[in-house]
Amino acid sequence: MIKRALISVYDKKYLDKLADFLAKRGVEIVSSGGTYDFLNKIGISVKKVSDITGSAEILNGRVKTLHPAIHAGILARTDQLEQLEESGIEPFDLVVVNLYPFEQMVASNAGTDEVLENIDIGGPAMLRAAAKNYPRVTVICSPDYYDILVEQVEKNDGDTTIEFRKEMAEKVFAHTTAYDNAIASFLTERGEQFAEHLTLSFEKRKLLRYGENPHQQAALYLDPAYKLSSLARARVLSGKELSFNNLWDLEATMQMVGDFDEPFAVVVKHTNPCGAAVGRTLAEAYGKAFESDPLSAFGSIIGLNRVVDIKTAELIHKTRFVECVLAPDFSSESLELMKKKKQRERLCKHGIQSN
Repeated sequence: MIKRALISVYDKKYLDKLADFLAKRGVEIVSSGGTYDFLNKIGISVKKVSDITGSAEILNGRVKTLHPAIHAGILARTDQLEQLEESGIEPFDLVVVNLYPFEQMVASNAGTDEVLENIDIGGPAMLRAAAKNYPRVTVICSPDYYDILVEQVEKNDGDTTIEFRKEMAEKVFAHTTAYDNAIASFLTERGEQFAEHLTLSFEKRKLLRYGENPHQQAALYLDPAYKLSSLARARVLSGKELSFNNLWDLEATMQMVGDFDEPFAVVVKHTNPCGAAVGRTLAEAYGKAFESDPLSAFGSIIGLNRVVDIKTAELIHKTRFVECVLAPDFSSESLELMKKKKQRERLCKHGIQSN
């Protein structure tokens, strides 16, 4: 049964609704710093962490939750609750924490001092403690899971299932791993050329319909640290979602498209170019690429390194069947024309256009 919650979040999205839900169920809420101020301002009954610890926040908020009264309350197993009571400490049943925006701060090109201040210490400690103790404690590391938490509490008479707690714990350790990896990458860029340990961290963007074969499963992941062009950041402007094989072909296509400065077009089938050409215009380049092997162009991927104009669009529109067209963008006139073929899939891929 969730009777006591520790809430300490940087991202306060949807927090008002979650806190109101918990408060109406009689859950005692404990918060610190800005989270306390936010909840207090909207009229939610909330206790300060400092009232629990008996210690005020120090070092401009660097130290506030790193205290036995907090971590013992999170870490105590069910068979240790009596010991916890003897120590005068109350247990937490729910921990809701999200972290300082370290990666966003790095991306904003902030100075080193400001970036270092956004390395969260207390947040990961609380998340990891709660995730370690998932047999008793529910942990939530993102506003994306608030609705699922509410549903769990409503369905389970104020509690959550062990399966849900385990799932949330898994997400926490994946999240804190990615967070630490981002910090390590930031420091490595300013230190040794090659780190002793290289750990890559990827974010799942979406599940794919199937893998390389229909009986296989697949998903598309993004490397958040990679700031250049990538298919994971591309948008489908028209047509159905991309498949694993579409993405595989598009990756091969994109590798060629980025290598040319003059107007360039390539026709790719099963990761192999069956036609590629440069021209004075994009339409001329595509015409040459298509004529290299018109037969293989059926069901192909077309890659272009300029915004698609109406002349190029008219040529592509005449092609019998094209799986995808990859380009920096499409003029409104060309996009309107190409959308008429409903089965064709198209991507708008910014960042690969040559000057």
